[in-house]
Amino acid sequence: MSFSAAAAASSDLTQTPLYGERAIADAELICFDNPRPGRPYEISIELPEFTCKCPFSGYPDFAVLRLLYQPGPRVVELKAIKLYVNSYRDRSISHEEVANRILDDLVAATDPQWMQLEADFHPRGNVHTVVRVSHGSRLPC
Repeated sequence: MSFSAAAAASSDLTQTPLYGERAIADAELICFDNPRPGRPYEISIELPEFTCKCPFSGYPDFAVLRLLYQPGPRVVELKAIKLYVNSYRDRSISHEEVANRILDDLVAATDPQWMQLEADFHPRGNVHTVVRVSHGSRLPC
């Protein structure tokens, strides 16, 4: 790669907003067809670096999100869910609302047989909160 081509590629990465911010802003919950639609099975996804902002104080809230679901016709793509979840970083939203909104969006995208989202927020001010929301009926695997 020539110097000018490398400089052009570098300037594309360092433009404002940054490439990661652009990817997050454009995030969509992309799904693909369930490869085994007739078989009940579970998918577990852990997102250990979730952040949003407290709507009352503006302080950051940190959580581990644990998604467990039995897919219906569609399975969520992992990079898509990562970018989607990162879009909450600067949003002012309560623990209860963020868990319910994420679940609603994932249900709309995937139409699962059953889905559960656990939002395990890090303690702040000696208070530890876990919000667990679910949709559908779980089948034995």
